[in-house]
Parts: sequence; structure tokens; C-alpha cells
Amino acid sequence: MAEHGLLVDAFVYLAATVIFVPIASRLKLGSVLGYLVAGCIIGPWGIKLVENVESIMHFAEFGVVLMLFVIGLELDPRRLWAMRRAVFGGGGLQLLLSSVPLFGVAMLLGLHWQAALVASLSLALSSTAIVVQTMNERNIQATPVGRTTFSILLFQDIAAIPLIGLVPLLSDQASSESGGPVWLSALKIIAAIAAVVVVGLYATRPTLRFVAKIDSRELFTAFTLMLVVGIALLMSFVGVSMALGAFLAGVLLASSEYKHALETDIEPFKGLLMGLFFIAVGMSINFGLLSTAPLLVLGLLAAVVGFKLVMLRLFAPLFGVSKVQGILFGSLLSQAGEFAFVVFGVAREARILPGNWDAILTLVVALSMATTPLLLVLHDFLAARKTTASKREADVIDSELAPVIIAGFGRFGQIIGRLLFASGLTATVLDHDPDQIELLKPFGFRVFYGDATRLDLLHSAGAGRARAIVVAVDGVDECLEIVDIVRANFPALTIVARARNVTHYIELRKRGVTIIERETFEAALALGRKTLESLGVSPYEVKERSDRFRRHNIAMLEAILPHMADASKRVSLARQAREELEEQFRREQQLLARPESAGWRLDLDDADDSEEAAE
Repeated sequence: MAEHGLLVDAFVYLAATVIFVPIASRLKLGSVLGYLVAGCIIGPWGIKLVENVESIMHFAEFGVVLMLFVIGLELDPRRLWAMRRAVFGGGGLQLLLSSVPLFGVAMLLGLHWQAALVASLSLALSSTAIVVQTMNERNIQATPVGRTTFSILLFQDIAAIPLIGLVPLLSDQASSESGGPVWLSALKIIAAIAAVVVVGLYATRPTLRFVAKIDSRELFTAFTLMLVVGIALLMSFVGVSMALGAFLAGVLLASSEYKHALETDIEPFKGLLMGLFFIAVGMSINFGLLSTAPLLVLGLLAAVVGFKLVMLRLFAPLFGVSKVQGILFGSLLSQAGEFAFVVFGVAREARILPGNWDAILTLVVALSMATTPLLLVLHDFLAARKTTASKREADVIDSELAPVIIAGFGRFGQIIGRLLFASGLTATVLDHDPDQIELLKPFGFRVFYGDATRLDLLHSAGAGRARAIVVAVDGVDECLEIVDIVRANFPALTIVARARNVTHYIELRKRGVTIIERETFEAALALGRKTLESLGVSPYEVKERSDRFRRHNIAMLEAILPHMADASKRVSLARQAREELEEQFRREQQLLARPESAGWRLDLDDADDSEEAAE
């Protein structure tokens, strides 16, 4: 019966994950929030499918241990040293600016200094999972805001470890529960850390080498889990959080040749248990506090999000972030993070947080996570309004005539521009990303701020006298709008366009554009050619096949073009083109089957024979 109960609980957890995490991801709320919502709904404050939260929390906390082991693997000391200024300087400043006012608030609410310190430092940390996912969705990792945010998150991940280890030492119960004075407990902790360092440096790598030689992935995975569990138990035995030992072990193995294998084997377990941990946290959130102490909960929520947002916005230039991007920077880091759940759990066991303060703070952390996507939506709305209401005036373009205008200077347009400049040709570049313009100016590019869909800007850029315009903007609709304006007002200007996909290509062709490049087509063909050459096909034959494939592909698109309005005709032509391509493949296979045409395959066989003879 108990077995069935365990299976039922497992089914409930998995079903909640499958339902709510995709919904949260689709709404761009992040997977962490999806897990929390799932836990809230199935837990005691929801539909009560699972009520014994403590039973699963102890098991799920091992997901945090595995997460910290993986984080340790990513923190190669040499890489950290190279990023020391951004990580430790920027991260330390953020932690100070965020925790000091929160410490004052906690003291005003009557918490003793140990509890106030733990609460303020925990709430000053942000959610790595939410922020990294948000930056990936917005594609801002490589921007100044993205790089600075990542450096701060990296520092926070490091700072969370000593914070977790510090919590038990702050407890008044530390001496009595350990059965000895505090200095003895500290000595045990130092000895345990020294043991982890010695094992990590001198014992783990030879053992991993021995296990790897057996060539059994299951055994390697088992040893990896045994290593993490053993270190976690050792740290737990001396009264320190298991996560600290796992993190140290990960750091010691970060420069190991087995780093990626360890990470790959741990990742599935870490992901599953981390999800279970967040579900358990969601189930443990006491929503009754919203009705019994609404002012306290909402006031703390406003203090956490508000202080972090305002501080980061005001001091953004100190972090190397422009004032324009300050609100985005603050919005990304304004929430409290998943490490706060871990710290509050340790603080609850150490009896540092009095009364129901751990439940109050846990609720505040969860609610702060929910505010992040809302703040970012508000930021986007205000930024759009500001751009519309007081749009930056387009730059004044000098009178020097450039034969080419490039509209859009992102990853695609930059390559074209650099090729032109390297060939001794000048180009007038139009782009509406201020950060991009500031980045390129020091390198001598003639880049001007402006929206290429504006007719007056095209006139100023010399569209009436230029010989060609390269339309390399990201947006399909924006690209087509530029093409329409150029065709109507500058009929003599040659249009060279970038197509994002086949539909975009067809829309450009319908507008009379003939010089079009699909952004992935030629790259895929080039890689296909290299693949054939690596298999021994002669370069001449590779070029012939590639050109034949390109001609067939373009001919198919051109044949479909006049019949875009006729769905049945379009399907018929596509089927006919596919049959012709299949017939062409059959003819080529028959040709390659002849002895005089199979030299390249014989060469491969000869090469294999020669290798065997050498062995």
C-alpha cells in the first residue's frame, strides 16, 4: 500500500511538472516559477493532492546539492581570476547595496541581528535560473547588461556557499547541539573541508581514471553520485550544509579532464531533483499568511523588489551599465533567488528565524520571483512609449557619398560591411540600436542612428545617388517595408536583401528583388560540401553536386512563385519538384555505382587498408 502511495505521489509530481512548467515557459515566466506554481496547486494550500511536504523536502534537497556540484564544476579558478574585477567587484558591490537597506528593514521589524543578517543577505541574492533564462529569451547575454548581470550572478552563486555554511555558526544552539564549544565545531568544519580538498586533489582524479578505463558509463555515473553523496554526508556529519562540500568538490574538479563527463552524468538527476525541490517549496508556501499578515508580506515584498530595483538603477554606471539600460538591469536582478529557499531551510533547522518568519520570507521570495516577468513587461511598455513620444532624432549624415547603404548592422550586416570596407569601399550604415552604434564607433565604422523605414532618412543617406542598398535588418516585416519604400522612391537603386526563410524569400521575389540570400541556405550548402569532401569525394564533384542542388532548389521556388495564390497548384509543383529531386538522386546513385565513377570510394577503402597495415 505504501508502495502504491509512493507511485501515486510520483505520478502527481510528474503530471504537475508536465502541465505547469510548459505553461509558465510559454508565458515567459520561467521554469522555476512553473515548478513553484505546480507545488502551490497540488499542495496543502491548493487541491491537496499531496499534504506531507516534509517527507519529500528532505529527498528533494539533494537536488540543490547536485546543483551546487555542477556550479562548482563551471567555476574554473583560472577563469574566475580572469573575470575577478567584474565578478568580485561588481558582485560584491551589488550584494552590499542590496543587503544593507534590507538589514535595516529586518532590524526595524524586530529581528535580532543574526536573523536580520541571514534574511538580508539571502534576499539580496537573485535567481540565477530565472535571470539566465530571461536573458537567453531576450538574446542579451552578449550585451553590456547581459555580461554584467551574468558576472553578478556568478558572484552570488559563490557567495551563497559561505552563507549556507555560516548559518549554523550564527545559531545560539550551535554549542549545545554539537556537544562542545563553538571553536570545536569550527575545527571539525575546517578538518572536513581539508579532507574534501585532499580527496578532490589527490584521490578523485586517479579513481576517475581507473573507473573510466573500465568503459562502463553506468559505473562512471554510479561513482559520480557516490562521490557527491559521500562528500555531502561528510559535511552534514560535522554540522555544515551538504551543499558546501558538493560545491568545493565541483571547484576542485573544474579543471579536470573529466569535468564534462561528470557534468553530463549529473545533469539529468540534478534537473529532476531541482524541479522536485521547487515543487516541494511551492507546496510549503503558507498562503494563509496573505490573509493573516497581508501588510507585512506585501510590505516586505515591496521592500525587497523596490530597494534592489532602485539601487541597481541609481548605481548602474558603477557596474558599467548605461543609465538608459539601468531599469532593465534592475528589473533582471530585482527578485530574490532559489538559494534563499535553501538558506531559510538551514536557518529553520538552526532555529535562527523565530516564529513563522521562515514561512513569511519563503512566501516573499516566491512572490518576488513572480514580479520579474511583470516588471520586464512594464519595462518594455515604458521603453516603447518613451521611444514613440520622444524618439531620438536620427543622426546627421555627412555629405560624403557612399556607393552602398547597409540597413541593419547586426551579425549578418556586419559581415557584409566588413567585406566592403576591406575591399576599400565605403558604406553608409543605418541601425536603430544605440548600444550597437556606440560599440562600433571606436572602430571607425560610419554607423548612424536611424530607422531605415523612414523615407527622409533614406534621402539623407544618399539613396538617390547610391548604387545599392543592402537590407539586412532582423525583422521580416521591417525588411519588406524598406523594400517597398525603396522600390517606390528609388527605382534605380539595386536592392540586395537577406531572407530569413523561404516565405520571406518568396515575398521579396514578389516585390521584384532578384539579389537575395537566404541566411542559412549557403552556410548549409558549404557545410554539406565539406562533409562530402571529408568522405573522400573529389572537390570538383562536390562543387558540381552543390551547384546542381542549388539550381534545383531555386528553380523550384521560382516555379512555385506565380502560383502562390493557388494552394492546390503550389502543392502539386512542390510534389513534382520532390519527385524530380528523387529521380536525380537515383541517377547519381546509379552513376556512382559504376567502377569508373567510384574512385573516391576505392580510395577510402585503400586508406583503410593502409591504416590496418600500419597497425
